[in-house]
Amino acid sequence: MPFPIHRMRRLRRVPQLRDLVRETELTPKDFILPVFVCPGRKISKPISTLPGHDHMSADVFVEKCREAEDLGLGGVILFGLPESKDEVGSGAYAEKGVVQRALIEAKKAGVGIPLITDVCLCEYTSHGHCGVLKDNDVDNDATLEILARTAVSQARAGADMVAPSDMMDGRVGAIREALDANGFEHVPIMSYAAKFASVFYGPFREAAGSAPSFGDRKGYQMDPANAREALREMELDLEEGADILMVKPALPFLDVIREAADSFPVPIAAYNVSGEYAMVKAAAEKGWLDEAGAMWESLTAVKRAGASVILTYFALDAARAIADR
Repeated sequence: MPFPIHRMRRLRRVPQLRDLVRETELTPKDFILPVFVCPGRKISKPISTLPGHDHMSADVFVEKCREAEDLGLGGVILFGLPESKDEVGSGAYAEKGVVQRALIEAKKAGVGIPLITDVCLCEYTSHGHCGVLKDNDVDNDATLEILARTAVSQARAGADMVAPSDMMDGRVGAIREALDANGFEHVPIMSYAAKFASVFYGPFREAAGSAPSFGDRKGYQMDPANAREALREMELDLEEGADILMVKPALPFLDVIREAADSFPVPIAAYNVSGEYAMVKAAAEKGWLDEAGAMWESLTAVKRAGASVILTYFALDAARAIADR
């Protein structure tokens, strides 16, 4: 008879025993912190849709990197707010672009934490789409050249890793080829391999000024109903040279994270996106749930599903809490 011989509560009785048998542990090195860099100096402007986060100039970004490094985070990922935008997103690859300047300043300051760059055009195009337009549709192949040029410019400025998030077909291969041809064969690619067309990106688009001026992104981002297609996307990116495969968003797609971790022999990343963060913050502000508890459950679920890299706006809060234990 299983009961009373087998009593599952025995190992839950006291905190020390629960700690002893805990299967999933979060550490600061699991986390990558998203940051938004902008032109200027001494700028730290709160982002209304992402409480606790700011638009920051390069000098402030350097200090944020030092804080993240001191807390033991795994890295930071940069998103840029350019001074101006155009039809082809030329600010993304500009030698003195906002992200490039931040990278150069951080490297000159001796920042040691890995600096990762988002490779996409949506923040830099006047229309807000992730590529070059042709007849009001994103021209996949024409976009590849610009994405590759952007990745090379970021690597030249000091990026330790590039992360294409555009969802163009063939972009990982194009970026890998361009990096290698320019002497950056050592720079890894973390591909947003399974990026779904999600409603949970809203706060980010407000923060980055990247909402499309017409239509939507369902023609290139994935249908949230499709899991097998996500695995195919990831398989193709791996074949093209991706070093890390990402699933975005995280919580609505824990099943895809689990399948990816079981299927591919590379690190799996997951992006705990702006909407996932903002809804916890909003509910906590209303007194409807405990913010710290919701943070821990969310991040633990993502790691338990199989992600070894977690991009999250909770990164600093979680790392501080771990340090205080």
